[in-house]
Amino acid sequence: MKDRMIKDPSKDPSMAAQTYGRIRTVFASGLLAVTLGVLGAATPPMAIAAETGPVITFNFRDVELTAVVEAVAAVTGRTIILDPSVRQGTITVVSTTPLSPDAAWETFLAVLQVHNLAVVQSGSAYKVIQEQSFRTVPGAESGTGSVAPDDVITRVVPLRFIPAGQVVPPLRPLASQYGHLAAYPASNMIIISDRAANVERLIQILRRIDQEGEQDVEVIRLEHASAGEVVRMITALRQGQTAEAGANLLTVVADQRTNSILLSGGSNERLRVRTLIAHLDTPLDQDANTQVVYLNYANATALADTLRSFMDAQVPAGEVATGTRATTILPDEDTNALLITAPPAQMRAITAIIGRLDIRRAQVLVEAILVEVTSDRSAEFGITWALQDPDNGYGGLTNFSGTGTGIVQVAPALTDSSASTALSAPDGLTFGIGRVGDSGTSFGAILRALEGDGTTNILSTPYQVTLDNEEAVFQVGQEVPFLTGQFTNTGASTGSVNPFQTINRQEVGTKLTITPQINEGDAVRLAINLEVSSISTGSEGAVDLVTNKRTLNTNVIVDDGAILVLGGLIDDAVQESEQRVPGLGRIPLLGRLFRYTRSSSVKRNLLVFIRPVIIRDGSQATLETDARYRVLRDEMDRVNPDSEIPLLPDAVRPEIPEYALPRPADQEAAGSDGG
Repeated sequence: MKDRMIKDPSKDPSMAAQTYGRIRTVFASGLLAVTLGVLGAATPPMAIAAETGPVITFNFRDVELTAVVEAVAAVTGRTIILDPSVRQGTITVVSTTPLSPDAAWETFLAVLQVHNLAVVQSGSAYKVIQEQSFRTVPGAESGTGSVAPDDVITRVVPLRFIPAGQVVPPLRPLASQYGHLAAYPASNMIIISDRAANVERLIQILRRIDQEGEQDVEVIRLEHASAGEVVRMITALRQGQTAEAGANLLTVVADQRTNSILLSGGSNERLRVRTLIAHLDTPLDQDANTQVVYLNYANATALADTLRSFMDAQVPAGEVATGTRATTILPDEDTNALLITAPPAQMRAITAIIGRLDIRRAQVLVEAILVEVTSDRSAEFGITWALQDPDNGYGGLTNFSGTGTGIVQVAPALTDSSASTALSAPDGLTFGIGRVGDSGTSFGAILRALEGDGTTNILSTPYQVTLDNEEAVFQVGQEVPFLTGQFTNTGASTGSVNPFQTINRQEVGTKLTITPQINEGDAVRLAINLEVSSISTGSEGAVDLVTNKRTLNTNVIVDDGAILVLGGLIDDAVQESEQRVPGLGRIPLLGRLFRYTRSSSVKRNLLVFIRPVIIRDGSQATLETDARYRVLRDEMDRVNPDSEIPLLPDAVRPEIPEYALPRPADQEAAGSDGG
């Protein structure tokens, strides 16, 4: 839709004739009737209209919206912009009473409202938009000149006595369909965006309800009952009434230190609650001052010991309690309850302490991550040889210790066919050459070459869940037998002695001991004792098994869900050894015949990480359990995709059941059903 910018004809005499002609054209078409008063023959029409004020009579019957907008803009002198999103349609307005331009403008606004349209002022122009969109368009603020009842405006109303959040729900149904009503609690204000007439109506309602009420604070000191128990009973009694009556401004607070109750609210409500408190604050019979307190989370035996220690500490040293009745605290393990007999003052103190100690304690999931990466490389190269000439009377050989099968080990088997020497297969490449005869020169040489590469990648993630300030032990491993002694009867001349061996079994594996303590905020203090042991494969020269053992004892503070490195071992060991014949082994090139070389390189990276996660409620515990449960099921499905066992058609592999762990929403629903 093309926007029209219409100027005020009364301020531009050159446009008077054209505007008057357009009005007559509209009147001739039956759309609009305009009476300009008594016109003189020589007086310009628009001049008289400016002096006496024109009157307008609407007569629209199924007229297009654009024609109505043009006519209203012409007679009122306003600039009207039609939003492109406004749907085109026809409008019918019939008026038999002449209207002034201001009254015609208000009638125009009312007609637009009937068709779900709104007019928003933007500077000197007026925009016609969809009613559902006027909340997003800046409207007139309070105190910005004259405002028509159907104009869209925005008002900010401060409140003095009642909270803004409590006012919005009852006022929202009174706003228009597309009106906006919101509370700003920081400054206790209400923001209203609606048509001017409705905004003023809501403001009048706010002024009537925003009145100072009787909000005195009253302190009621109890003599016999416990303030905490009385407040709990009053709150439970008023809970259903509050849900039915809406916002209830009566506030009841217990002060355990002075055993008093603080009341704040209207006089009528305070009077009702004060009467109830007076009825509850009555002395108990002397023989009935015994209570049974059922515990929800704490252990009855442990808590009874703590309470006894506390009561004993209240009696000064060297004095004896002189109360009319001794304080007795007995635990009942079957029901996890405490049987307490005490005077009223001590009973209130004990029940207050129980309420503070009998709380749900948070848990900590601690995951230790052990990462070990080892790279082992080794290489050997050497030549051993032997030479003998019995006719000329000379000979020689080379031999090096720790080189495996060499010429010295092979020679007896070559020279004596009846020899029973057993030769083990050498590692690596072994290449031999030689000549053995009864006469002449006999010789032999063996070349040995060996290279080895080994890598080890170990990842272990033991984890444990424990209560706050409770020690947890996680141990996975096996018991390995170690020989500690033996006895045989070898060489015994007479008698028979049974040989025997003594064996001591030791645990080998991973052992993790953790004691967490949750600090203020989300930090966790951990006392950690970690031990990782394994059987070593390199036990050459050892009498029995050799074990590798790594331990870590530390106390650290870690944030919830963070990962902290606890310790590590990063080493790089290079060993080189060479055996050679003195002098001859150093000759270039030729010296290779007179030496044996061995090299090895071992690189090891070992790191230990820790990651604690605080579990404060059952929902979080369910999520952590469900995540690991799903991982285990997926891993078993990957390893054993088929449930049937080959060659055993009637047997199936055992599987972890598809156990549906309860979600937080399910737990809440179950709790509501049970309540």
